[in-house]
Amino acid sequence: MNREQRIAALYAALEQRILVLDGATGTMIQTYKLTEEDYRGSRFADWPSNLQGNNDLLCLTRPDIVSEIHDKFLAAGADIIETNSFNANHYGMADYGMQELVSELNLEAARTARRAADKWSSADRPRFVAGALGPTSRTASLSPDVSDPGYRAVTVDDLVAVYYEQVAALVEGGADLLLPETTFDTLNLKACLFAIERYFDEHRRRLPVMAS
Repeated sequence: MNREQRIAALYAALEQRILVLDGATGTMIQTYKLTEEDYRGSRFADWPSNLQGNNDLLCLTRPDIVSEIHDKFLAAGADIIETNSFNANHYGMADYGMQELVSELNLEAARTARRAADKWSSADRPRFVAGALGPTSRTASLSPDVSDPGYRAVTVDDLVAVYYEQVAALVEGGADLLLPETTFDTLNLKACLFAIERYFDEHRRRLPVMAS
């Protein structure tokens, strides 16, 4: 089933029943009690900063765990699974000096979820992948400096560029829909939706979009 067929199946399923989204990936990862070495793997063994807690990096260093989490949600009855890409944006990766990995992380997050969804799909019960776009660690509406309320650490244009990079990789990796999630700043969400629309216009394709 190609993406166009999956999207048609998604809308058809929504006409029949409520679809179930998976749960929080971060809390599932915590149950594995991972160490710094798990996050580093062999590829990042000599990385200069600590990597423990960089859950998105597990798509590269412990994809087996990410796949297993997807499997657990699908086995529990989820119709839609989210990619492990909540913080896989420029600002999230800047905390670890890994901004150059953003596209690769999102691509692998989508591919890992796609494989799991395809494995669990059947003719009468297709499963779908939502490309997860977290809120970033910046806020466009508020100043991070209480003594300077007019200051902004990020512009809307900055956020659009950051989200666009993530959207492009998630779509390329096989996401069926896009999910800007856990919004704490509606201006950030607007920037994300603008980036999504820009991607749709430039690539002449559309995916369903949900916002949380």
